[in-house]
Amino acid sequence: MKRKLFTGFLLLFFYSAAFAGEKILPYPMHQHKLGNGLNVVTVPFDSPGLAAFYIVVRVGARNEVEDGVTGFAHFFEHMMFRGTDKYPKEKYSAILKSTGAAANANTTQDRTLYHMTGNAARLDIMFELEADRFRNLHYSEHGFKTEAGAVKGEYTKNYASPYQQIYEKMLNTAFDKHTYKHTTMGFFKDIVDMPNQYDYSRLFFKRFYKPEYCTIVVVGDVTPEKVNKLAQKYFGDWEQGNYVASVPVEPPQNGTRYVHLQNGAIPAYLSMSYKGPAFDDTKIDMPALDVLSSIVFSRTSDLFKKLVFQERKLRFLGGGAGDSHDPNLFTIQASFVDKNDMQYVKDEIVKAVEKVKTAGVDGDVLAKTKSNLKYSYAMSIDNPDRIANSICHYIMLTGDPESLHRLYALYDRVTIDEVKMVANKYFIPEALTIATISEDVEGGVK
Repeated sequence: MKRKLFTGFLLLFFYSAAFAGEKILPYPMHQHKLGNGLNVVTVPFDSPGLAAFYIVVRVGARNEVEDGVTGFAHFFEHMMFRGTDKYPKEKYSAILKSTGAAANANTTQDRTLYHMTGNAARLDIMFELEADRFRNLHYSEHGFKTEAGAVKGEYTKNYASPYQQIYEKMLNTAFDKHTYKHTTMGFFKDIVDMPNQYDYSRLFFKRFYKPEYCTIVVVGDVTPEKVNKLAQKYFGDWEQGNYVASVPVEPPQNGTRYVHLQNGAIPAYLSMSYKGPAFDDTKIDMPALDVLSSIVFSRTSDLFKKLVFQERKLRFLGGGAGDSHDPNLFTIQASFVDKNDMQYVKDEIVKAVEKVKTAGVDGDVLAKTKSNLKYSYAMSIDNPDRIANSICHYIMLTGDPESLHRLYALYDRVTIDEVKMVANKYFIPEALTIATISEDVEGGVK
């Protein structure tokens, strides 16, 4: 009962903080940078005996700039669990289990994230295990080839999905030079050749698994003094690197592009991907686009109600842009009841956006949407894992967890004029890539 009462008071605090314009995360973030450039972020949180330990490496598919060797950021998500001389794979797992912790990792275009959650009293061993593999990862050429084969198997399994196939084709079509052109897993030809790239894998690890690329985030039943002391003990003499990948700048797109997948085994599908902005916690563009996507493409929107509920043209409609380090895509997706409605639905989507460009949006709907976006986030950060994961998201983008607060403060400043501004700025046919799936030989959408 006491826990339920506390949770209720906590939710009320979230609501009042959002209304008062206070920081969206109502817990102090303590930052401490070691001499080698490693940043350490501690967030004390009321989770007795529990702590989340995250390390975000600001390296993802974006940093894979050399021909023939894409997919290595994702590869190391796998390889980092193969063990070291001191803690081989089986010993690492056994010790981790003894702490009550569970560990995992995942990779995106802009970062690789390693995380575990366990007994806060065993934080020392969490630091020791992670420092050892980040600094002393060891694997034989045979072990490398084995893991490269596993990555190929994962790719093959994922690529069996038509949606993954069209996603890859869409990225490859939408981008000319930027490394967002390939997925996190990399180009298939590079995955096939990966077993021959043992020496390059060692170089990749040497370049990127360095303190200046990493941030440790610890959330839970901890103090910044203890966390900083452990960070210094286990990571303090980790040698800094000096490599910086030269990521190519994407040139402006000058016309609508098309890509199609012939497949009649699934419902017909349409995506419309417009070139959007990079994340910037000083500009209104991303918050305004988030508001626009919620008003125009969410389940409560007029367009969704019309196409899904009233006319029954679609099984699904959605749209939005993810945060990314460099300019990326705002994508609208639709799944059809009848493939012959593709052109009609595409025209209705364009019509809905054009209406925003000229007439804007309803003021009351705008106010409710901004509140919902802030509250939805505030209500989601209710345990150490979710808090740590969210903080790492903003570290990925800027290197600074305080970006979280700067970004959410911008939502209060979104006006009707700014929603109109982003609609006119980004939703232009010159910056559009249309991807379709149907049983037809061609997409049939113009």
